[in-house]
Amino acid sequence: CPLTSSPLLLLSVLSPCRYRAFTFGLTFLLYTSFHLSRKPISIVKVTHTDTDVSYREFTVLHWHINRDLLTVHSSPHTIYTYKSNYKQLLGAMDYSFLCAYAVGMYLSGIIGERLPIRLYLTFGMLMSGLFTCLFGLGRIYNIHNLSFYIFVQVANGLVQTTGWPSVVTCIGNWFGKGRRGLIMGIWNSHTSVGNILGSLIAGYWVSSNWGLSFIVPGLVIAAMGVVCFLFLIEREYCSVTGCRKIGRDFLPVDLREVSMHDLCDELLLPVQQVVVVKSELEPSAISFMGALRIPGVIEFSLCLLFAKLVSYTFLFWLPLYITKAAHLDAKKAGELSTLFDVGGIVGGILAGVISDKLGKRATTCAVMLLLAAPTLYGFSMISEFGLGPTIGMLLVCGGLVNGPYALITTAVSADLGTHKSLKGNSRALSTVTAIIDGTGSVGAAIGPLLAGVLSSRGWNQVFYMLMAADFLALMVCAEANLLNI
Repeated sequence: CPLTSSPLLLLSVLSPCRYRAFTFGLTFLLYTSFHLSRKPISIVKVTHTDTDVSYREFTVLHWHINRDLLTVHSSPHTIYTYKSNYKQLLGAMDYSFLCAYAVGMYLSGIIGERLPIRLYLTFGMLMSGLFTCLFGLGRIYNIHNLSFYIFVQVANGLVQTTGWPSVVTCIGNWFGKGRRGLIMGIWNSHTSVGNILGSLIAGYWVSSNWGLSFIVPGLVIAAMGVVCFLFLIEREYCSVTGCRKIGRDFLPVDLREVSMHDLCDELLLPVQQVVVVKSELEPSAISFMGALRIPGVIEFSLCLLFAKLVSYTFLFWLPLYITKAAHLDAKKAGELSTLFDVGGIVGGILAGVISDKLGKRATTCAVMLLLAAPTLYGFSMISEFGLGPTIGMLLVCGGLVNGPYALITTAVSADLGTHKSLKGNSRALSTVTAIIDGTGSVGAAIGPLLAGVLSSRGWNQVFYMLMAADFLALMVCAEANLLNI
């Protein structure tokens, strides 16, 4: 299908090699904004105390969902206390987002495979910015209804599914299999960078005006949506033939002996002469069942389910756990929790490098999952540590937990989306990515919900659940290893 000329303007001044680097940085920033907009909820629900009024513990959402979370005692002073199930109700907000995200992801990959990625991603980012801002506007307009916030979370979860299949497909189209683990390991650090920035932005306003903790990230992702519309090109195009760069078989016969890289580098025409047409020989997008039949898709999908359960439980509950265990206020807990994401950056890159060297993605994941189990147990005793050991534990735990998660969602998804069984059909990458990440998102939805239920019985129960999930991920990963992936 034809593209509008706006992003193609860059091709008149950038070579394919330079635009490949530009696409790497652009997609990095685009998905950074997605995670930046997801993080505030974990910071805003952290408990703190207000010295101006006589309070017991309350969350910064207390004025706006107090009918569901809080019991009011009016004598002799106004005192707010949690209802016994407040953690479950807060967990419901996490669950509503993640459940919608998991369900929507399966559809998103199929839709994204059939629509222009630039337009699809732009729409998702603009709508995500809208719903993220709406959550914060509840503070400004004094909306006192839990149903409103759950609706916003569900809507935001659905539109955010446009992000991951789109950016992975785009980066997979521009980069081949050589050193894919390293390249995507570095690229996938956008997840942790987004979490860090989201924590810092939300933490800055959490104690003064928590509505801005959502409105600012919402404006950021909306602005990045505009950038996406102006500059993103989903794959390399040849200006001379109009063919997508997805293999030599799609070149006219008389041009197959010419290097595609040289062709597009040296024969690039002025932008007004560029006409992009769809090749008649281009294969159709793969079906959902066809993607499931690719060797390794089911195994890695289940492995990611349990790995993402662990990762997202930390994402949504770590700041609250730190305040309880280390007795820190909301802002300091949010800042300290970013160390988990710093460790995740290192772990993702390390997993990519090791898997490139060994040529064994599943083996790399299995080793890191094996080492993560005792680390999780040690983390459960964080209250007995000083600040120094706590920082070290956050870094190590972040690396071992997020390493396999990062590798599966990037390099493994790209490998399977271009599997040899597809016989050169590149229109499977978005669907495969969506299946793997959608299944993982089921775990991401279950984890925070279980954490909300189990934390009422003690934080040790939460960590036992995380260790069990880690063990199950290890077992499934061992099965994938038998497929020699």
